[in-house]
Amino acid sequence: MGTTAKRAAVATLVAGGILVLALALWKVKVVIALFFLGMIIAAAMRPGIDWLQRHARIPRGLGVLIHFAALAGLVALFLWLIVPPAISQVQQAIGGSALHHEAVHSSGFKHEILSSLDKRLRNLPSGSKLLHPAITVTKTAFEVLVGIFFMFAVAAYWIFERDNTIALVQSLSPRKHRRVVRDTWILIDHKLGAFVRGEALLIVFVAAVLSAGFWLIGLPYWLLVGTFAGVFELIPIIGPLAAGAVAVGIGLTQSWQMGLYAGLIVLVVRQLEDYLIVPRVMGHAVGLSPLVVLTSVTTIGILFGGFYVLVAIPIAAVLATLVDVVLRDVDPAEQEVPTVLFPGAKEEAG
Repeated sequence: MGTTAKRAAVATLVAGGILVLALALWKVKVVIALFFLGMIIAAAMRPGIDWLQRHARIPRGLGVLIHFAALAGLVALFLWLIVPPAISQVQQAIGGSALHHEAVHSSGFKHEILSSLDKRLRNLPSGSKLLHPAITVTKTAFEVLVGIFFMFAVAAYWIFERDNTIALVQSLSPRKHRRVVRDTWILIDHKLGAFVRGEALLIVFVAAVLSAGFWLIGLPYWLLVGTFAGVFELIPIIGPLAAGAVAVGIGLTQSWQMGLYAGLIVLVVRQLEDYLIVPRVMGHAVGLSPLVVLTSVTTIGILFGGFYVLVAIPIAAVLATLVDVVLRDVDPAEQEVPTVLFPGAKEEAG
């Protein structure tokens, strides 16, 4: 009886410990997601930093600063080129009596679209508030800024700490599996980095091409809609569909021909992306089928919320690679390393 009681007590303590750990991880899931995103950003920057170190003898620390400065420059360029005309379009929409008047006096399907668009545009901040961020800083905005800072800080530190972490994991693994552990980690790192660089290129491509196409056909708020479509490339499958629906809906507020033209432009760009851009830019960066991508995005979104959709594909890519290596006995050293912007050269085993 005493032995049984001890075993029951130990089992209860273990189960309780697991439950407490699960609850603790659930409470800090945002921190875990941001840490994971930082690791992904580091994976995307690492080939560029290594290239600078090999060819220009630039230390890694300085290479990290160069990459962050380049990113900040791109954001500043975006704000300089895109935000002023976007603010103008938003102000036209918010104060735009034409849109509001038409939303009030129209009926049917067109009335629903215009009313919804008018309501959302009127909830956007005005141009003066955008130009004076101190006025609009809220607790949520502060938390977002802290999260972004934490994510990029993790990325910077992970550039230096990844190899040490791999070595630690290797030391805890059986000797015969150490090479496979390192090669698997490096392969996952290459896949995640290629995925991020490819997504960045796709966002720029989609936003630029769609904005130009919408401008040519005279679609209202063409810059906002094109930029919206580019950003929503971050949400696989669902994002492009939502962006296309918005473009068609805004086009239908003008005429059925405008809605048709907007839909055709979205369709053409989508076909170019699927059959020309993605195979050449992304290649087989993560090696996931569309069904796996859709299931992963939907599951993560339902379980954790919209923000976590950003890590759905990276998580699925990590799990798929582990399944290949652990269950299918695939040698990670023999797998093709993804190439996006940088050659996917294998790293030497430590």
